[in-house]
Amino acid sequence: MVLIERYIMVEIRRLVMIIVGFLIFMFASYSAQRYLTEAANGTLALHIVFDVVCYKILIALEMLLPVGLYVSVAVALGQLYSDSEITAIHASGASPWRLYKAVLVLAIPLALFVTLLSLYGRPWAYGNIYQLERQSQSVLDVSHLQANKFNVNGSGRMIMASRIDPASNHLTDALIYSRSANNTSLYRAHSVEVIDPSPSSPSVILKTGTAYVLERKGTDDNMQNYNNFKISLKPFIESLEVKRKSASLGELSRSSDPADRAELQWRESRGVTTLLMVLLAIPFSRIKPRQGRYATLLPLTVLFTAIFYGGNICRTLVANGTLPTTPGVWLVPILMLAGMLILIARDFSLLRKPLR
Repeated sequence: MVLIERYIMVEIRRLVMIIVGFLIFMFASYSAQRYLTEAANGTLALHIVFDVVCYKILIALEMLLPVGLYVSVAVALGQLYSDSEITAIHASGASPWRLYKAVLVLAIPLALFVTLLSLYGRPWAYGNIYQLERQSQSVLDVSHLQANKFNVNGSGRMIMASRIDPASNHLTDALIYSRSANNTSLYRAHSVEVIDPSPSSPSVILKTGTAYVLERKGTDDNMQNYNNFKISLKPFIESLEVKRKSASLGELSRSSDPADRAELQWRESRGVTTLLMVLLAIPFSRIKPRQGRYATLLPLTVLFTAIFYGGNICRTLVANGTLPTTPGVWLVPILMLAGMLILIARDFSLLRKPLR
């Protein structure tokens, strides 16, 4: 590796480690705070919080790594422009390709890693997260329930009890709320015994209490008192969005659903988008001497926002059938490539002008 490329790579690599490390720390702190709060509220088992946070970090790397390299390229090259070092490099007869070559050496391996992460790592992590949350939130495992608190799970069930005995799966002075598409059910019991905690058919025995069943769309409400009453609660039903994010490539490829096609295209385009976004940071980082290396942060922020939201909008439009699957989500990378070619042509035309 020649001196110029090595010098540029060292500057970029140092910033990448700092920025990505900071972003991972901030994201991990936010995720830990969020899931620890859920655990404290009784909606998530405490022992799975660490695993869920680790899986969330793995998913977030799909975005954090490209952002870290994008910002690092912009800041590092901005500093070199501000110190007139790149001007000196061009004045010595070096081609603009030297900048692109140095950045590509870092960007290509990262883009390949992001592609593999998006195709395989992200759905694997989502699948594990949903499995852990389903076991924690849907199973009637009283070990993570909190006494005298509203313990809510993702299927719309709420349990509150004055005393909880995990050893015997027994609740005292319990209130159970459950809702479905047609009815809302409320059970008040002196004691509750969990007899089947499985996600597919959760059931309990209520002893000495009152049951209220309220019809959502009508007036056929009823109330009854009971002594020993067995009820089957609403089973956990995985949403389509959950299944889609954790679906394998084979499942998405065989599906004709536009939403599945949008998810597949999103995964396939992440590496290409990463590479083009980092390359776009090179011409956008150009500043005047002594202007300051952060002078281009505003246009670079606008560019990143347009790329990020443009991709999300295209994915939504493809999913609801408004945008055809060809080009579909690939529309944003195609526009990025066109802009990249225009900017590269401009760079070389500006270099040739003094030579005419």
